[in-house]
Amino acid sequence: MKTDAAASKPNSDLGATLGFLLLRLWLVVRAVVTGIEKFAGSTTSDVAVNIDGAVNTYGLTASEGAKVYGLSHYHGVPAALYDKLKDEPFIPEAMLKAYDVVLGPALLILGITLLLGIATRISLFLMGLLYISLTVGMILLGQDSGIAWLGIHVLMVAAALFNVHHNRFEILNKF
Repeated sequence: MKTDAAASKPNSDLGATLGFLLLRLWLVVRAVVTGIEKFAGSTTSDVAVNIDGAVNTYGLTASEGAKVYGLSHYHGVPAALYDKLKDEPFIPEAMLKAYDVVLGPALLILGITLLLGIATRISLFLMGLLYISLTVGMILLGQDSGIAWLGIHVLMVAAALFNVHHNRFEILNKF
């Protein structure tokens, strides 16, 4: 409840609004950039080695690598983790395959809906569930630091949900 002094000041909750906006933007960046990185890969090419500024006549080449993005490079769950999780009896391989397909697009969709303010509460809740699902994999692999890291993500989502009433920039605010 606002006091008379707080009610008479315009934008008296500006700090809380800006704080929520920062938290929301951090969660957006985390989800969108992670989702985009699921489409990252690398290419290598052989390039002729220059000697004294000219292409060598000996046929010497060097490999150059570059990071690229594309649908053909998509990997929801990194290959090394996928192989370890595939050996876990707790996760059926069909579920792991489905999760591998859905993870990147889910991160992108949730990040974009949160950025635009489309059903902010639902977007945040689903993002929290996604981070919890990632935590299950980290628990099965015994990755304690990953578990803690994802726990912080869930706490940030919960903090955003507790402060969502300070959200002033959204498209669909009913949810």
